[in-house]
Amino acid sequence: MKYILVLGDGMADEPLPEYGGKTPLEAAHTPNTDEMASKSELGMVHTIPDGMAPGSDTANLSVLGYDPARYYTGRSPIEALSIGVDMKDTDVAYRCNIVTLTESAPSFEEQTIIDHSSGEISTADSTVLLKAVRSELENDEFHFYAGTSFRHLLIWNHGRVMDMSQPHDILGNVIGPYLPENVKFLRMMKQSFDILRDHPINIARKERGLNPGNCFWFWGGGTRPHLTSFEQKRHLKGVMISAVDLLKGIGIGTGMKIIQVEGANGGLNTNYRGKADAALKALLEDGYDFAYIHIEAPDEMGHLGNAAYKIEAIERIDCDVIGPLRQAMKASGESYRLMFLPDHPTPICKRTHTSDEVPYLLYDSTEEQDHSWHYNEREGRGSGRLLEKGSMLMDRLFR
Repeated sequence: MKYILVLGDGMADEPLPEYGGKTPLEAAHTPNTDEMASKSELGMVHTIPDGMAPGSDTANLSVLGYDPARYYTGRSPIEALSIGVDMKDTDVAYRCNIVTLTESAPSFEEQTIIDHSSGEISTADSTVLLKAVRSELENDEFHFYAGTSFRHLLIWNHGRVMDMSQPHDILGNVIGPYLPENVKFLRMMKQSFDILRDHPINIARKERGLNPGNCFWFWGGGTRPHLTSFEQKRHLKGVMISAVDLLKGIGIGTGMKIIQVEGANGGLNTNYRGKADAALKALLEDGYDFAYIHIEAPDEMGHLGNAAYKIEAIERIDCDVIGPLRQAMKASGESYRLMFLPDHPTPICKRTHTSDEVPYLLYDSTEEQDHSWHYNEREGRGSGRLLEKGSMLMDRLFR
């Protein structure tokens, strides 16, 4: 038996008036997913434990079978694993987003945050911006590390974990009430704004109508994680396929093989088909038992508040991931189970994560079912099946 989990980050949503009260999952044309749903178990699952903030960190740990209440020590330390930072027990890691602030207000505190990703800035551009700030701010206490696109990392030597506002939660707001109380972090944010707003890359971006990456925003602090091996836990060999450091960090922390896919960038135009092909090679040629395919695009489109782009991302997952997986697995003659779900909702109307339950689909090629339902939130609720803990999903997949 081969096992596949396809995770559309932030894919779940709420009814949209402009689409006749349909969610993006309902509005999207997804023939491959819907045909599979008619032969599958369908239900809803709570992926965010009570009392924990809704995020891809806690949700993906939960989906993979690692109870966040036991294993979670913060988002950024997991990303540090992917970047290759060997954290000391006294280190504290923080995510360092390169964000877009307005530049017209008279003071820094009066600027408004308009984009948490600087227009999904390229890794090449954002790394140059990171180097410009690093040269001014890095010292024995603070060290910066380049990640992917707008997602970078700060390590605070002998630091402490502090609660800081997540940038995607405060889009469209004046930043003053959300700035850190810590004097050092506030100073670094102000200095980054002074350094970056007139940087040549940002001048060029503005001339091209793109959002500039003009400020560092720190959040998601945590200490070094200690995750048990996936192979020891499940007695299966697994691969992690994702463009983002968080998921690659989870894969590294749990001892899974990380597969880098050329053209996978975490955005709307990521290499969807390349991810499916990489999973198939791992399962059918390289002797792996389990493939975790993570696709960031729906979440990013949710943060942008762009329903059309979110629907497009869902349709491309259906066409270029679910479809090829089904066809190739059937042609191979291998028995397999495939699970498809979001990690959490990222509603268009809210532009941030929520803790609501999400729909899951579980297909077993050896036990095809016979239903009339399609894959979406409404029919997931209508199935009458609800899993109270996301960490129960893996027990159903590997039963």
